[in-house]
Amino acid sequence: MPKIRYNNIDNVSTDKTLKEFKQWREQRRSKVKDYSYTVPKHPPELDYLHANRDETTITWIGHSTFFIQYYGLNIVTDPVWAEKMGFQRRLGPPGIPIQDIPPLDVILISHSHYDHLHLASLRKLVTAKTLLIVPDGLKRKMVRKGFHRCHEMKWWEHIVLGGVKITFVPAQHWTRRTLFDTNTSHWGGYVLEQHHGLTPSSEESAAASEQNEPSSDSRTQNSQQSEGPPVLYFVGDTGYFQGFKTIGERFDIGVTLMPIGAYEPEWFMTSQHVTPEEALQGFVESGSQLMVPMHYGTFKLADDTPKEALDRLEVERERLGIHKERIRVLGHGETLRIRHEDHRKS
Repeated sequence: MPKIRYNNIDNVSTDKTLKEFKQWREQRRSKVKDYSYTVPKHPPELDYLHANRDETTITWIGHSTFFIQYYGLNIVTDPVWAEKMGFQRRLGPPGIPIQDIPPLDVILISHSHYDHLHLASLRKLVTAKTLLIVPDGLKRKMVRKGFHRCHEMKWWEHIVLGGVKITFVPAQHWTRRTLFDTNTSHWGGYVLEQHHGLTPSSEESAAASEQNEPSSDSRTQNSQQSEGPPVLYFVGDTGYFQGFKTIGERFDIGVTLMPIGAYEPEWFMTSQHVTPEEALQGFVESGSQLMVPMHYGTFKLADDTPKEALDRLEVERERLGIHKERIRVLGHGETLRIRHEDHRKS
């Protein structure tokens, strides 16, 4: 049976030739980079996080890994506690040691690249009650690896867990774990919002495909609510694409977790990773109120440094006239507590 190969919107290609890859490697050898700056490490608020089930919190573990508390659910995104990624050692320890993470209800996987899906980390995090949510095409592999409580989604599908609606949304990227499985599973981001309908009896009965088209009522329904957590958008891994605007039209986004690193050299990375300037463009186009940068400062995946990414982000923020308070740069282990009324749109 032929393998399904997934594509980006408008079939945007991220393919690179061996010649282009060698050209990048040759250029890389001639660059001198300053890695003296490291992301600050904050002592995690473990007592608070273990006790909390009411407040919305976002704690940065590193790279694209966050511990999120949202409307009673404990969630981890793209779990990677690995000390190495290939031959590159981690630039700093995880924000929370893996053994100290509170019991998890949900783990969200944006795609199957090794820096977003670390099986050894998963095995330490998953319990009998943990639901693993993955992109379309990945469940079969996860079940083979022993993760049987697994739910996969296509773009624009959603699932309801308790009072939380989780929607899988597009991104512009690609994926591969072996020489033979390129793009055999999809990639994307996740939108979390309070669910105001009837709570179903199980998560399986709550999944809805919506014929692979976005629903137009999510934004309206959420904007009419005066209470509850802000809509949270975990972007995943992406190049700049028009999907930022589309997602912003569908959801009343309060907080966006946005990648800003692994963009250099831009001629090589442009279709798969946003630059800091493109990250801010996507943030503005999505209509979000607050941006938390991610996907920098943990592994040397490209030629940019953590300081370069943050400096370019700050220069572009000033150029665009975005209030400083709307870009919240976290340290590893730092927890952002979100008051529900702070991120509502007028």
